[in-house]
Amino acid sequence: MLTRIDHIGIACFDLDRTVEFYRATYGFEVFHSEVNEEQGVREAMLKINDTSDGGASYLQLLEPTREDSTVAKWLAKNGEGVHHIAFGTADVDAESAGIKEKGVRVLYEEPRRGSMGSRITFLHPKDCHGVLTELVTSAPVESSEH
Repeated sequence: MLTRIDHIGIACFDLDRTVEFYRATYGFEVFHSEVNEEQGVREAMLKINDTSDGGASYLQLLEPTREDSTVAKWLAKNGEGVHHIAFGTADVDAESAGIKEKGVRVLYEEPRRGSMGSRITFLHPKDCHGVLTELVTSAPVESSEH
């Protein structure tokens, strides 16, 4: 079951400048940042709000780190803007299998590592009315209790 909009991915040419725009315009702050070498991006997650399932909703800003990355190719073709939408689920494996059974192409055979230790996969945009769609299972939240 999909439980929330986990994030909206926005491709940008200059991550620092884009982060500053969202900070100055909307007051959003960077919750997490990292470089994902596998996907060839530097990213910043801006937390928008907490959700009723214990997760959160974010804007994910993506700057390519190499010209052959998917985001770099997308930017060259489309310019800056919304790149994908991601839905949260407790079980990305089961959710992607169920969606695949409905005839939607799943882009990864096995889910991969995503932001903040999450597990992710993508659905083909041609099967989702032109929208690149990501499924995300967040990493477990570490408890401070012993």
